[in-house]
Amino acid sequence: MYTVAVKRDFIASHFLVGGDWGNENEHHAHHYAVEVRLEGRQLDQHGYLADICDIESVLDSQLNYYRDKTLNELPEFKDLNPSIEHFAGILCQNLAAHIRTDHLDAISVKIWENAMVWAKFRKEL
Repeated sequence: MYTVAVKRDFIASHFLVGGDWGNENEHHAHHYAVEVRLEGRQLDQHGYLADICDIESVLDSQLNYYRDKTLNELPEFKDLNPSIEHFAGILCQNLAAHIRTDHLDAISVKIWENAMVWAKFRKEL
């Protein structure tokens, strides 16, 4: 199985809802890091699983939408706690819909909200 990954960082804010999580219930920002991993068993005729420039372009476009926003105010988080788990799932589904290659078997998104805490969502294609 081949894997190619791209990593980016950006700042966005949120506040957790539905429970008592102390300071996390207050509006605050995170310097998020996002890693997108594409997996597949075959490479294309050029020896690529996917064009890294295309992956970067799609990821940058998606992250620009979230950059400097409050996640709670975005329609995709309506009725959801804006946890990094939900965020990873939403971003993975969005990326899977926009990354075009015939050789992918899975895509995963890992989001760090700090140097020690991350969540990951993996979608088989």
